[in-house]
Amino acid sequence: MVTLYAQLWEHCLCAARVIADDSAVHDGLDGCGMPLVDLLRRQVTQILHLSSEKNGETDAKIDSETDSETDPQTRRMSRRLNDLIELAHARFYAYPPSEVPTCWRHLYTDASIMLFSLRWWQRRAIRTSMSDDELDCLVRPLDLSLILAGGVGLAGRGPDWIHAAFDMLHCVLEEDVKGGEECQEEDRRTKRPRLDSSAALEDGPAVPDFSTGPFFGERDGLSSTSAWIPPISCPVPRSGPLGLEAFQAYLDRGRASHRRPLILSGMLDHWPAYQPQLQPWSSPAYLRWRTLRGRRLVPVEIGRSYVDDGWTQAIVPFADVLAELSCEGGGQEPASGPTYLAQHALFSQMPRLQSDISIPDACYTSTTDDDDDDDDDGEQDSDILMNAWLGPPGTITPLHTDPHHNLLAQVVGRKYVRLYAPEQTAALRPRGREAGGVDMGNTSTVDVGVMEGWDKCEQDQDRDQVEEDGDEIVAFRAAPYMDCILEPGDTLYIPQGWWHYVRGLSVSFSVSFWWN
Repeated sequence: MVTLYAQLWEHCLCAARVIADDSAVHDGLDGCGMPLVDLLRRQVTQILHLSSEKNGETDAKIDSETDSETDPQTRRMSRRLNDLIELAHARFYAYPPSEVPTCWRHLYTDASIMLFSLRWWQRRAIRTSMSDDELDCLVRPLDLSLILAGGVGLAGRGPDWIHAAFDMLHCVLEEDVKGGEECQEEDRRTKRPRLDSSAALEDGPAVPDFSTGPFFGERDGLSSTSAWIPPISCPVPRSGPLGLEAFQAYLDRGRASHRRPLILSGMLDHWPAYQPQLQPWSSPAYLRWRTLRGRRLVPVEIGRSYVDDGWTQAIVPFADVLAELSCEGGGQEPASGPTYLAQHALFSQMPRLQSDISIPDACYTSTTDDDDDDDDDGEQDSDILMNAWLGPPGTITPLHTDPHHNLLAQVVGRKYVRLYAPEQTAALRPRGREAGGVDMGNTSTVDVGVMEGWDKCEQDQDRDQVEEDGDEIVAFRAAPYMDCILEPGDTLYIPQGWWHYVRGLSVSFSVSFWWN
């Protein structure tokens, strides 16, 4: 019987054969220059030779006298592939993000896949369970190619290949913990995970579900199971779940600028992510299991708000995010500020998690009025953009506006949201273009938390704002708004152009759906 190890190795060889084909240059790599393409192909050729020379049959083991970790040939190959990855990545910064030639993204992806393949060849004959360090070495090149290279790639060695490799790696881990030979087909298709796989779910520290666990960042001496809640002044109206036709009727009654926010309850009741007995996102153990023991990488924001001094970004293992959310650091917020997985296309990176949710019917409604001006080609953007938001209490998305209609689905935890209509824009004092030419016109200079006394003036600019800009502050305080507390299971409709401020009140996992 062909093992899962051998299946994944054959998957690697398939990609190598595609890249070694002469047509690869004409499929998108020619813009990188023949010297780099030839360097990549030499490494690919050597990987193919490794299989034929040292493996023989797919199930054969590497010669026990050969230490592939220290073998000079594999060390050279690893260095060359890393060089190609670094060269391609350096070219990303020579262009605005939207204008990076795709050939450099393709080169980054191809070299990353081959680096993974080389590391898998080094690993595949070792029959002991993988350590986190070994898993990191395998996961890192593939995840970075999805995150940094934008998930682009050519047929036979692009994102679909990477997702399939991760699925196979997940099955290998299942084999490790079960001691069996194969991963069930149901798991391979991500339909229903085996939550009775206690060994798989208990490979990390025992922690409670987010929905029942302790919060940190408490205020005014509240207990560890409570979080401070801002007062609600002008509640957003609530409704039960609305189907496609009912929500379309709601949009049609509002018409463009007169559309209003609305909370829809019961929209998530059928989501496996929302049901404790299925694939609960409130369970750190489940999320670790879905993300290869938490070793999958994700981009995060570090700091209270992206407009604060000291705010930064990083790429970290998912396990690090879960550790902070689970208060494994003693229940104290890090000195650098909370870690927030914010506005990340998590479901494009990890399709397994997308099987836990579904796109609401409301995202397929028409938002164009009969008298609206159409684009020159008469078409509108029909893409639905999905982003994940996972963070501890105290995370803040500052007051801003987006060019899309938005459904914000609250799966785990609670959030406070304040909303201002587009006609209040002047009172909200948009930032405009800032240092470095970055256009921040969609973000307000007003820090709602500081204005309301919920947060301290920790920056000079905030203190100056409160003490000196008297007339503007009066105008801001006079601006009407709506606000709400999003509870688990709630979905908030935010019309296009509405300003909104979002504050995490507990450990929170949300999904936003943007559409036009």
